[in-house]
Amino acid sequence: MYPLEDRIADKKAGVGVQRRPYVVWFFSLTMLAVLIYELVVNQKAQGTPVSFHVRPSQSALINVGARFPACMKDVESIPLTTEFACLNDTANPVTEACPLENICGFGGFHGEEPNQWFRFVTPVFLHAGIIHYLLNMLAQLTVSAQVEKEMGSPFFLVLYMAAGIFGNVLGGNFALVGVPSVGASGAIFGTTAVAWIDLFAHWRYQYQPMKKLAWMVVELIIGIALGFIPSHLGGLLMGLLVGMAFYPIISPSLRHRSIVIALRVGAAALIVILFVVLIRNFYTSNPYAACLWCRYLSCIPTSSNNYCKG
Repeated sequence: MYPLEDRIADKKAGVGVQRRPYVVWFFSLTMLAVLIYELVVNQKAQGTPVSFHVRPSQSALINVGARFPACMKDVESIPLTTEFACLNDTANPVTEACPLENICGFGGFHGEEPNQWFRFVTPVFLHAGIIHYLLNMLAQLTVSAQVEKEMGSPFFLVLYMAAGIFGNVLGGNFALVGVPSVGASGAIFGTTAVAWIDLFAHWRYQYQPMKKLAWMVVELIIGIALGFIPSHLGGLLMGLLVGMAFYPIISPSLRHRSIVIALRVGAAALIVILFVVLIRNFYTSNPYAACLWCRYLSCIPTSSNNYCKG
């Protein structure tokens, strides 16, 4: 057994389960490689030089795996006959249109309804440009890396993917259906939630906890200012639950340990319930009906966006 005194001493010294954040490093490099691939796809389609100053087009993002409900199921407002700007069309307004199935890519729908469920997963590894990537990596290589060292790579992998996927599940339910979504922000918000759990669960063992709290509040405000969209909120919520279920908590007494165990069981049950309920709701004809105001988390109603109706 790991003596309580040693665990407390390690916590005060900032020593975690492991020394290096292997998953964070691997995912960060993978995301860079995927971003380069996105830019190459965009370049081949549009004939423009590969440049980190160029953002992939919306059609290119959809084509490489962005979350886009119309590629995942039947969407009443975006039927299969809907045409989008072809990947090679750089004109504004659009001069060349392509059918939805071509834009969704990945071999199309094989004569069936849209069924690309993997778009709950792939957006976690995609970014809308170099600035988007760098902002996410700033948080991932600091906050997320520390959380991985505290949790260990296996549990961190569960946390990161659960938060990222659930962010896309929640976003798929309540974000605007006509706007593709990419980014690791949901997963990163999930790791940030675990950092909050660590702070409050181990307040007495933290070095300068008030200073740490102040910095975390600033980070949260910046994250919200950049866009507190449903995928961020979903990642934050799932991060809290996965953190409660798996984060190593120091229990100085039997009563405290019993409370932690009860919270872990409850959090694990909620994780399953939320995934099941929201995935089922996504595949209904009108997911918005479950929460009529949720779309306004990421949308200010104006005539230009059809008053947030997609």
